[in-house]
Amino acid sequence: MRRVMVVGCSGAGKSTFSRRLGAALGLPVTHLDRLYWRPGWTPAPDAEFHAAQQEIVASDSWVIDGNYGSSMHLRLPRADTIVFLDYPRRVCLRRVLVRTLREYGQDKQAPGCPERLDLEFGLYVWRWPKHHRERTVRRLAEQGAHAQRIVLTRPGEAEEFLRRFG
Repeated sequence: MRRVMVVGCSGAGKSTFSRRLGAALGLPVTHLDRLYWRPGWTPAPDAEFHAAQQEIVASDSWVIDGNYGSSMHLRLPRADTIVFLDYPRRVCLRRVLVRTLREYGQDKQAPGCPERLDLEFGLYVWRWPKHHRERTVRRLAEQGAHAQRIVLTRPGEAEEFLRRFG
């Protein structure tokens, strides 16, 4: 595992998992939210967002967390491992709520983007299993068939997986 993509629904814990995996493997970690969001929750221009990803995936080793399906084609060909945090909706919704309450007003996701209560985001998480999961699974199968795929379906499995690396 030298080039690892971590994907899954918002709230699954991709960022935390990626930080821990990167530390265990001694790999640099990139959070796509930090590349995509500009202050005030303004999206980066696609050209800039894609260029930043291309620079990262060109390197020999990395852990990248985030879905961003419209740019998955940039990461998938170079990934040797894909970790899919495929958790139930209730787990992701609970984690989003806890994170929002814990970090409200703080800009931990991306600089200048304070955590907030956001109905649109909550609906995205609610709809993810039906509207986005299958598209993600299809992309992984079509463009990431060469990579080792690890599907973790509950937080306990993720903990077990990370424990193997110390």
